Amino acid sequence: MNQLQSQEILPKTTAKKEKTTNVFTLLLIILVVATVLTHFLPAGEYARIDRAGHTTVDPNSFKWIKSTPVSFFEMTNSIHLGMIEAANIIFFILIIGGFFGVLNATGTVEVLISTMAKKLASREKLLIPIMMFFFAIGGSLMGMAEETLAYIPLLIPLALALGFDTITGTAIVLVGASSGFTTAIMNPFTVGIAQGIAELPTFSGIGFRLILFVVVYLVSVLFVYRYAMKVLKNPTIGIYGKYSLEQTNVILTSKEKLTSRHKLIFMTFLINYIVLAFGVIKFQWYITEIASLFILLTVAIGIIGNLSIDHLVKSFTQGSASLINGALIIGVSRAIVVVLNQGHIVDPMLHEVSEAIKHIPSYLSVIGMYNFQAAIHFILASGSGHAMLTMPIMAPLADLLDITRQTAVLSFSFADGIGNIIFPTAGTLMAGLAIAGIPWTKWAKWIFPLVLVQYLIGLIAVLVAHFIQYGPF
Repeated sequence: MNQLQSQEILPKTTAKKEKTTNVFTLLLIILVVATVLTHFLPAGEYARIDRAGHTTVDPNSFKWIKSTPVSFFEMTNSIHLGMIEAANIIFFILIIGGFFGVLNATGTVEVLISTMAKKLASREKLLIPIMMFFFAIGGSLMGMAEETLAYIPLLIPLALALGFDTITGTAIVLVGASSGFTTAIMNPFTVGIAQGIAELPTFSGIGFRLILFVVVYLVSVLFVYRYAMKVLKNPTIGIYGKYSLEQTNVILTSKEKLTSRHKLIFMTFLINYIVLAFGVIKFQWYITEIASLFILLTVAIGIIGNLSIDHLVKSFTQGSASLINGALIIGVSRAIVVVLNQGHIVDPMLHEVSEAIKHIPSYLSVIGMYNFQAAIHFILASGSGHAMLTMPIMAPLADLLDITRQTAVLSFSFADGIGNIIFPTAGTLMAGLAIAGIPWTKWAKWIFPLVLVQYLIGLIAVLVAHFIQYGPF
């Protein structure tokens, strides 16, 4: 499996060279643009208040302040500061990489994928809806986002073994989780926080979100499924990232069988996930606790796999090294937010838009609110951070515009979720693409039709919510 992940040879049938924009180049361009904007846009700020353990803004406290343009040197400083601010996610990813390095060293992944590939050889069409449902439920009930990165290295080789491509394996994880995260049946990190700020009953309005979950899930599955079937018929149209068609033979021709040791390792992995799910739901665990679980799991698997301490440590460090690119991408992405905050131009954008949509018909205000949340998410890719920044403004604004607060929360959660699968400022997306070796430009071109459809579903959903007075209030 290490061999599979380290190879970066494109299949001969797709060896045609294409010019692509390096993701670091793209992010640095955005960083420069953000810095320039701090020199031209007026600065302002809302007062921050502590509310139930969360820092939010006082919607009536906005004031214009003296411009605080970000200098060139401060811009370069922001990269380091961004990495510091995103350190929890960065180190989580490195720990996940280390875990998979150890798991791969036991041979369990390769044998498991080989076994599953053989069993699904005549039922490969079931892989996409079943696995996407698994990730969609995780995203919708537990807010699974960064956690899903652990599964990408498993799904890609399996997808290749069944005749699909790298982008299919990646999409099963990222699009699956995003479809659930978007509809947020009981997502504690988006709907949970947003409803708390809006003073709505926790997880109220669940019926409407259940309907939206089914709709978005089915649309997402259909999109990935149709593409996968085209690749199955003609592998040359596939996108393979750092994997290759030849790697499917390594998996399909493997003669190794699952041993008791492999099964015990796999069962340990499943138990870890059950504990993870319980901790997230019951105790609101987040990245730190989940990372600790994976560290314990790494040690347990090393012991069960009969790895020496030297072998375990070496495998862990090699696994972490394989994800360093994705970790750095997250840090640079965060630098953009650092610059915008230092320039104090995020709050003025919030203020101006909220003021503008006060004076238009309520149904148009709903559309404006939805589009505004989508735009803000480009800057604030963190769902919880996005909620804490905008909902203190949008909740009272909804009251003024005769829009229910529940509709305002829906506008936020839908816009937040959709952006997670296309915006280059979304750290989880960029890390996932780095794992797969897929350029963001290729992914964006591929995913855009689905994003457009999901955007339209969200637009219809918030309009329906407005007209039915989606509540309780």
